[in-house]
Amino acid sequence: MLKFLNKIIFDPNDFRSVIAACIAGNSQAQHILFKKYFGYAKSICLRYTYSPEEAEEVLNEGFFKVFNNLEKYDPGQPFKAWLRTVMVNNAISYFRRNRKHYAARTAFDEIPEPGITDDAVSEITAGEIMQLIQKLKPIYKTVFLMYAVDGYSHKEIAGMLEINEATVRSQYARARAQLQEVIAHHYPDLAGQYAMLSF
Repeated sequence: MLKFLNKIIFDPNDFRSVIAACIAGNSQAQHILFKKYFGYAKSICLRYTYSPEEAEEVLNEGFFKVFNNLEKYDPGQPFKAWLRTVMVNNAISYFRRNRKHYAARTAFDEIPEPGITDDAVSEITAGEIMQLIQKLKPIYKTVFLMYAVDGYSHKEIAGMLEINEATVRSQYARARAQLQEVIAHHYPDLAGQYAMLSF
C-alpha cells in the first residue's frame, strides 16, 4: 500500500492490502470489505434479533465497530472468526440494552419436554431449525444461540449477559425444552417416545 498526495493506493485483490487501507480510513476499501462480508455478518445479526430493522441496526453498528477496531485484528487469524466475534458481541450488547423491551415478549410459557427422536431431528434442515429458534422467548433464544450455535461456555455467557452461571444453565435447559416443543408443534409427525434432541 502506498500513499500518493494523501490518496491511499491498495490492491482490491490483496486482502491484507484492503485491511491496511481500511485502517488508514480509505472509504473505497471499507466498501469492499463491507460488501464482501455483508451477507455473513447479516446472517449473524438476524439470528440474534427479531426483525429486519433490528438486524439492520445491529449490523450497521457492528460494522462501525469493525472499522474502528481493525487495528486489533490479527492478520494471522481468520478474518471471519474475528468479524463473527465482533458481531455477536454487538448483538449481545444490543440485547442487554433492550432487555426490558424483550422481557415483554413471550413465546411459550414453561412447558414439559416432549419426545423428539434423533431421526426426527435429522429430517429438519438447519435453516428450518434456525427459523424455529426465532420463536423462542428472547432470553432463551440468546442463551441457546450463544451456547449451541456460537460455542460460548456457560461461564462466558454469564459474563457477557451479566447474569450468574446457574441462571445461564437454567435458561439453556428451558430453551432446549421450548425448542423441542416448537418442533413438536410444527412437526407433529416427528414426535417420538424419547427426548433425544441433542444440542
